[in-house]
Amino acid sequence: MFITVRHRRRGPAIRTVGGLAAVALLAGCGVTVQTTAGFAADSPSTLRVATSLYPLEFLAAEVGGDRVEVVNLTPAGAEPHDLELAPTDVLTLGQADLVLALPGFQPAIDDALAHLGADAAVGTTPAVLDVTGPARLLGLDQEDEHEHGHDDGHDHGMAGADPHFWLDPLRLAGVAGAVADALAGLDPAGTADYERNAAALTTRLTALDAQYTAGLAECERRTIVTSHQSFGYLGERYDLTEVSVSGLDPEGEPAPVRIHEIATAVAGTGATTVFTEPLTPPKAARVLGAELGISVALLDPIETRPDGGYLAAAHRNLSALRTALGCS
Repeated sequence: MFITVRHRRRGPAIRTVGGLAAVALLAGCGVTVQTTAGFAADSPSTLRVATSLYPLEFLAAEVGGDRVEVVNLTPAGAEPHDLELAPTDVLTLGQADLVLALPGFQPAIDDALAHLGADAAVGTTPAVLDVTGPARLLGLDQEDEHEHGHDDGHDHGMAGADPHFWLDPLRLAGVAGAVADALAGLDPAGTADYERNAAALTTRLTALDAQYTAGLAECERRTIVTSHQSFGYLGERYDLTEVSVSGLDPEGEPAPVRIHEIATAVAGTGATTVFTEPLTPPKAARVLGAELGISVALLDPIETRPDGGYLAAAHRNLSALRTALGCS
């Protein structure tokens, strides 16, 4: 449970957690060592920001600039869905001035923050910015969202919502503004810097959106077949329909009936490509591609740090989509 309190400094509505005795508590619960990221001991003048996955790290670094030190608890190359925390990672959370979190996406982060919030010991009290609101997450059953895959009962605790909001550049830009407000609330002297950095990032993300809009405007097909249901927000923004093999669980095994449904969708839409991901074993996609006579290509959900960063990965995705969809 997150505990909402009032901050002494002006800023956005954010949540706080306190105490570090949860380190021992989590160690006793059998939490395993997955990552040992921590803050530098010699940077007391900068705000310490902990994030739970790469897109939030990207936002914190871009908006915070040289006024912040950012630690991402999901290391590069690791599957963020399966993150497990070491006691030292919980210590890192407790040492942060601000934590950026997406509740429901990574249970280990939610559990750690809940334990810290319930701990009555005196210690640091990092603010926690829940990005769910500024990201404007959509549920799959909302009327204004396209159909993106199927309900396999695995929803990461988010009532069936696709959490991959960062694949919509404009939603990501909206969260950038919230991050700037949160940082300014903790560091009023840096307000102008944070606002300037957020505005510059918003300009770049708006330009990216314009490139996607133009690049996907005239296409022979508008259905994408993916190994993992990650691209609902991208589809919602650019009028694409996602058919996923495994649903929200990247390691889920599709039932035979699901394979039949996908084959039917491929036949009905003329899809020529099934997309796999950098962190997902490509076997299922390759088998499906071979059975249906379609190509296999890479589409990155940008859950972990990609080569060249967020914008480079987004441009690679656009190129892959244009090829697969036959865009002019």
